[in-house]
Amino acid sequence: MNRGRVLRRLFLRTTIAAGRLFNGSCVALIVTALAFAIRGGIMSDWSVQFGLTGTQLGWIAGGAFWGTALSILIGGPLCDFLGIGRLLMAACLSHAVGIILTIVSVGFWSLFFPTLLIGISNGLIEGASNPMVATLYHDEKTKKLNQFHAWWPGGVVMGGLIAYGLHRLGFDWRIQVGTMLLPTVIYGFMFLGQKFPQTERVTSGVTTREMFAEILRPLFLYMIGCMFVTAAIENGTNQWIAMLLEHSGVPGILVLVWVTGLMMVGRLAIGPMSRRLNVTGILLMSAIFSAIGLYWMSQASGLWSLAAAGAYAIGICYYWPTMLGFVAERLPRSGALGLAVIGGVGMISISIAMPVIGHIYDKQLALALPAGSTMEALRAAVPGTADAAKWGAVQFAAGSATLGRLVVLPLILIVAFTGLILQQRGKTTVTLTRAEPLKEALKEKA
Repeated sequence: MNRGRVLRRLFLRTTIAAGRLFNGSCVALIVTALAFAIRGGIMSDWSVQFGLTGTQLGWIAGGAFWGTALSILIGGPLCDFLGIGRLLMAACLSHAVGIILTIVSVGFWSLFFPTLLIGISNGLIEGASNPMVATLYHDEKTKKLNQFHAWWPGGVVMGGLIAYGLHRLGFDWRIQVGTMLLPTVIYGFMFLGQKFPQTERVTSGVTTREMFAEILRPLFLYMIGCMFVTAAIENGTNQWIAMLLEHSGVPGILVLVWVTGLMMVGRLAIGPMSRRLNVTGILLMSAIFSAIGLYWMSQASGLWSLAAAGAYAIGICYYWPTMLGFVAERLPRSGALGLAVIGGVGMISISIAMPVIGHIYDKQLALALPAGSTMEALRAAVPGTADAAKWGAVQFAAGSATLGRLVVLPLILIVAFTGLILQQRGKTTVTLTRAEPLKEALKEKA
């Protein structure tokens, strides 16, 4: 046996190891979540070090979601042509480059562009992994998509604790960003040499024309509108929550950890929930709880902020993966393109929501300023002084007011998902016929 054949047998699999691919995707999603959490925890550092306004911070953070939206929309459909594996390895490389460029950044634009690149990496992970999970676990799509996306909040918890712990120990924000390199290397290694499946749409013989026709159906367009709102409630608010609640009496980054920790538990434990409520019922429940949670957070302080954030966490827990699960189950002919469009719309929504929330916050800061005080003077106040306490009170008032103005979004969804339940009454999951070669390849789940 020649050396080339030996190397191929050692490093290139000829069967699909579904378990390893699923776990590798989870680690990759953790990296995207670490970027989200660490960025949320260090935005105040950027504000001080580089003199950035809330609107500018919103544009930087929003850049990640613009990049994600772009790469999901482009990368998702390319799964059928370039292959899932190539997209995931490209994500690994661009993650590493984006992290390094962030570490050496010196201002607004040098923060914006690497954040955009990290967002592109995140989108490649999302665009390739969602159809891969739906293909590998075709008979339990919503459950496995929720369990996969559990590692988004799981990674946010890790990132939040890293940001909080390293900040308390006095480490610079660049060290916090650098911690993302290790899991990036790990998921790259897990995917290296693996055999990846073709998407369910391809293996089921659904044509490209049928796929495009599916995403033009009124039901799919309706779900696009719903995704635009759910994404703004979940990730738009969550990226700001540490800053908005920083002066509520509980460290804002710990509120973020609490919220995302509950989200992780909820998504991992989706099984009993999915047996009691179908996909549309889960979405309506989410809208109700997110409305309660946002309003409560806008009124609460101290430990009550944690209770309010718990209700909000229950509300946003199932939004993203269940929206994907609905499309995968009820509109499966849309294939990777359908999942990409839904995910891409969600990211565009977040990209728009980030600077909008920042603008609302800036406006509420101005309205909360005491007579005779200026923003510049209070922001420059020495910790422990009366002006510093006054600045904390202003930030708390502005954060609460900003959260209160966001309650309208879940109220819209309560109406929208009630209508969806009525429209979907009596309808069930649509099953596609799968090609025999894929059935055989997926027998190995290790």
